[in-house]
Amino acid sequence: MKTRAILALLMAAVLFFANHGAHAAGPKVGEAAPDFSLPDQTGQTHKLSDYRGKWLVLYFYVKDDTPGCTEQACKYRDDIHQLSELGAQVVGVSVDNTASHADFAKKYSLPFPLLSDGKGETAARYDSLREGGSLAKRNTFVIDPQGRIAKIYLSASTSRNSAQVIEDLKKLKSGQRPDS
Repeated sequence: MKTRAILALLMAAVLFFANHGAHAAGPKVGEAAPDFSLPDQTGQTHKLSDYRGKWLVLYFYVKDDTPGCTEQACKYRDDIHQLSELGAQVVGVSVDNTASHADFAKKYSLPFPLLSDGKGETAARYDSLREGGSLAKRNTFVIDPQGRIAKIYLSASTSRNSAQVIEDLKKLKSGQRPDS
């Protein structure tokens, strides 16, 4: 009887991880980027298809107006001209609401959209939602003009993320593979 109970528990665990493990893995380099349709700080809706034909830097961040997230956003702000010259557009995503995004963008003069993923559904599709669903992980995805994932930065550095993206975009645009 004890052996049956153990086997039943093992089977349940295997089924659980088989069903949930694939979902939690998130997109991989070379795969199509998961679609999204989210409002920005002005209420304008942004979709992945809006960026077709362009490089997109989609960065997920934890929370508006926190030290690390402010540093990361301001680095992107300061590097926006270099990113634009490389043909890339920057879009930030968190689970904060549009009013919070509007205040954050205004306070730091952020020249790019901050998307509100209040339900965390987009973050979940990018495996960028923390357990409990109330905060996003700090992950960044470079999406190529065809809508495929070109580079992933897990637990991105707040101080280096923008510079790393610039370095890797230069490599990607010249046909080189960026370091993993």
